[in-house]
Amino acid sequence: MLIADDHSIVREGLKQLLALYEDIELIAEAVDGDHLLSILETHHPDVLILDILMPGLSGIPLIETLTERHPELPILILSMHNETQIARRTIRAGSQGYLSKDCDATTLITAIRRLAQGGRYIQPDVAEKLAFDYDETIDTPKHEALSKRELHVFYLLARGLSLNEIADQLSINTKTVSTHKFRLMQKMDFSSHTEIVRYALAHNLIK
Repeated sequence: MLIADDHSIVREGLKQLLALYEDIELIAEAVDGDHLLSILETHHPDVLILDILMPGLSGIPLIETLTERHPELPILILSMHNETQIARRTIRAGSQGYLSKDCDATTLITAIRRLAQGGRYIQPDVAEKLAFDYDETIDTPKHEALSKRELHVFYLLARGLSLNEIADQLSINTKTVSTHKFRLMQKMDFSSHTEIVRYALAHNLIK
């Protein structure tokens, strides 16, 4: 577990809470985006708790950078806000979870465990707003929920490239490509490569 938040009182509160659970170990903490990226060069946490707004690189650009450099790292956003627009933007950028800072301890621990197991978690009241926010979500193509790198991988998969070929073209390792594929299929609710091709053809994304 790694915490990134510029407020020491928030970090201390989280550390005290996490210390109560034997299955959760805090290995590092960061005070801003640059500090976080530096830590991740040597530390490999199972989950990152990320404040959405910190000094320097933060917010959506930081999430996109993290997703680009560390696609295997589950990101749990901790925000002062519970607005659906902010939640949706962070999820599209690559985060796997979203909580507001007024959530209770049980919700936080549940979210951490869910992400550590490869799942996703959105605070229930935020998830409900997202589910019924028809004005913004109706008729929105599934691929618009993908991050830039996930969308790039999607295009290459749809064109028939293998994971190894995509890795060579993007100058990343095959495991990273596989992680991007897993996440994009999860976001688009696909279960096979055939569905990727069919979707791409149906939406004129490939010839």
